[in-house]
Amino acid sequence: MTWVFLVLLYGVLKGGREIAKKKAMYTNTVMEVLVAYTVLSFVFVVPQAKDAGGMELKFYFLVALKAFAIFLAWICSFRSLKFLPVSLYGILSLSRILFATLLGVIVLHETLGIYQILGLILVSAGLLLLKFKPKSRKRTAVRGGAAVAGSNGADVEASALEAAQNQEMPTQIPVRETTAFFVALAFLSCIFNSVSGFMDKILMRDINSSQLQFWYMLFLVSYYVIYLLVKREKISFSVLKNKWVWLLAVMFVIGDKALFIANANPESRITVMTLLKQSACIITILGGKFIFKEKGIGYKLFCASIIITGIVLGVL
Repeated sequence: MTWVFLVLLYGVLKGGREIAKKKAMYTNTVMEVLVAYTVLSFVFVVPQAKDAGGMELKFYFLVALKAFAIFLAWICSFRSLKFLPVSLYGILSLSRILFATLLGVIVLHETLGIYQILGLILVSAGLLLLKFKPKSRKRTAVRGGAAVAGSNGADVEASALEAAQNQEMPTQIPVRETTAFFVALAFLSCIFNSVSGFMDKILMRDINSSQLQFWYMLFLVSYYVIYLLVKREKISFSVLKNKWVWLLAVMFVIGDKALFIANANPESRITVMTLLKQSACIITILGGKFIFKEKGIGYKLFCASIIITGIVLGVL
């Protein structure tokens, strides 16, 4: 059962990464953080190059495809996380469990027992409760002499305003009228991440973790270089002074290594692994409470407890 602990480690580090991402983007742009932490992560895995050769040509193509899925997923997730409360984002990302489970059942022909089915029901229930959470009384935030009213449905606007007033977030972050666009980006990120996780399981049947991690990171860096050239975006080297970017890279490399090794274990199942990964939501909720001072944490913890109960049942 070593693979279970490796996936749990990945989940904890993933939750930590969501917190570090949001903190990193307080002082640098989305693309600066994305590019810097991707390049740093690649530098950290370069020593694995000596063990990364010898793959068949088709696997280079498949690894490149996985890297492209992550490239798209990260752009979506970073842009949504910049404006969504980290605790809300952490729970929304749990929806990837539904996409990953479908891939595991339909493509890999994994079977769902009664506990896995109950687990999926509870996870779905937790997500629905989060979506239809009870409204609280309206509150008003003032910025530049203009009053902005909000309720639970306007957490992003209030969060952005309060953080800006507390000098926790750059004041140039715009106030949005709706969170729907960013929620949609978060869900789109979940789909791409599910595809990537599915490909991990397929690829680790025939290649080793060093091969996958080295080439995947090399392709990922290449995609960002192409993106920067096409968009003509400039990256400030001041981002390298951002301690959160370095922490992101370290957690990313360690977490991915643990996940790849777990995928190589023939006993591991993508449906169960996807459930275990969702341990990240507890970290993001706690981070939202103690680091970002977000509101409504009690209700989010209630939703997360239902989801975590589903995860435990799914592992049985």
